[in-house]
Amino acid sequence: MGLTDPSEPREVVRRQYLASAAGDLEALRATLAPDVEWTEMAGFPLAGTYRTPEGVTSGVMERLGAEWEGWTAHDDTYITEGENVVVLARYTARNKSTGKSIDVRVAHHFTVRGGLIVRFEQFVDTAKVREAME
Repeated sequence: MGLTDPSEPREVVRRQYLASAAGDLEALRATLAPDVEWTEMAGFPLAGTYRTPEGVTSGVMERLGAEWEGWTAHDDTYITEGENVVVLARYTARNKSTGKSIDVRVAHHFTVRGGLIVRFEQFVDTAKVREAME
């Protein structure tokens, strides 16, 4: 059994989830290409496309941390084909304003080139997230 190549798309994506769960934004930025395109789904509270590693962490991760307690993306199933990695996961968190919790399924599509995430697209039941905010 050989060692896993840390630049393999699945490994790069896994490091991104581990960094996110640990709140290590520096390690998370290290998985992102300088010209990354990170798209949060229409209807999601942070909907839109964010660019640059700093833009992603300040526009998405830091805002989630400010508005939600314990925001975590639990990655459980990876489907990899070439540079594409689809992860089936779930979000759990408690909204700081309402005290309501979420536990919602999500799919993430990553494109990894040269050992870095160049593109991300989120698919989630946005209504469930918004319900917890009302």
